[in-house]
Amino acid sequence: MDGIKYAVFTEKSIRLLGNNQYTSNVESGSTRTEIKHWVELFFGVKVIAMNSHRLPGKGRRIGPIMGHTMHYRRMIITLQPGYSIPPLIEKRT
Repeated sequence: MDGIKYAVFTEKSIRLLGNNQYTSNVESGSTRTEIKHWVELFFGVKVIAMNSHRLPGKGRRIGPIMGHTMHYRRMIITLQPGYSIPPLIEKRT
């Protein structure tokens, strides 16, 4: 479960819950097969599809030096009908 950071709760992700699709941010180095294996093993569900996209890091300035935060991946996991995942803890900022 180290690869899955936290669940994402946006307007789109709430809308996707009706289609049995769950959204979460994962480590950028994780592969789709690793994430699928972790979800199936940890939650005891069957995954039928996974979509992912890479989100860019945000720019951060410290004095005259411009840096950026690390990029991360967001996975949209589609489960078979009849399966569900309990709500994950939302990241607090």
